[in-house]
Amino acid sequence: MTRGIWTRETVVVLLLVAYLPLALFWVWFGDIQELQRLALALLVLAIWQLVFLLARAQPVSLSAVITALAIAMLTPEGLGAFRLILGISFGAVMGELVFGGWGRNVVNPATVALSFLGFGFPGFTWPEILLPVAWAAIPAAAIGLMTGVMPAGVLLSAALGATIAVAIGVLPGFVLPAAGVVLVLLVADPVTSATTRLGRWLNGLLFLALVILFANAWHGAAPVQFAVAAALLTSLAAPVLDEVALALWYAQRWRRHGRH
Repeated sequence: MTRGIWTRETVVVLLLVAYLPLALFWVWFGDIQELQRLALALLVLAIWQLVFLLARAQPVSLSAVITALAIAMLTPEGLGAFRLILGISFGAVMGELVFGGWGRNVVNPATVALSFLGFGFPGFTWPEILLPVAWAAIPAAAIGLMTGVMPAGVLLSAALGATIAVAIGVLPGFVLPAAGVVLVLLVADPVTSATTRLGRWLNGLLFLALVILFANAWHGAAPVQFAVAAALLTSLAAPVLDEVALALWYAQRWRRHGRH
């Protein structure tokens, strides 16, 4: 996607359109402190993008708005400006900018920032995802699927698996709002999720499996906390999932044709 209308920024704009229902409901049901976190995240990310523009001629990207939204929605509460700036900076630089910017990163910068803040400052309370905000993740995912900027396999496998898991009683219902929002904001990232068809289905199922594991074994953890942890581990495993998918394809091709 380097020529014509389909540039990286086109994908970013479509993602912003997809996230619009989620952002509007979050703002409507939120308070002034959440808007302040969003403004601070936008400012810090803009400064770091400017630094890398001047130092490495790396173009700025509207993806910073998506990163800021995810951090503002999911970050632990009461961190204060210094800790928040530190976490956002770490996520932006180490999660995205050192790799060349959005589209070349290995992990989602918001996932890196949230994980850094959660593990680095464990004494703070994670936010609760309100039900109206969680419901807004559904139209966000639908727009992402219709525009083709969110991986269908990741979303569908996680959604179908969650339906079955709740029905058989292995996934507590109170986990769903946080897991759904994290799935849409962090896991269904078209850059850092798996790229093969089978890999994407495995990607969604792995996220669900980790959420189920943490929900039942990580005592005392908040739903957003273990959903973010599951998103981080899933993102790191995405290349392995693609390798598994390719290995299975090669094996099937070998059995069918007797050659690679």
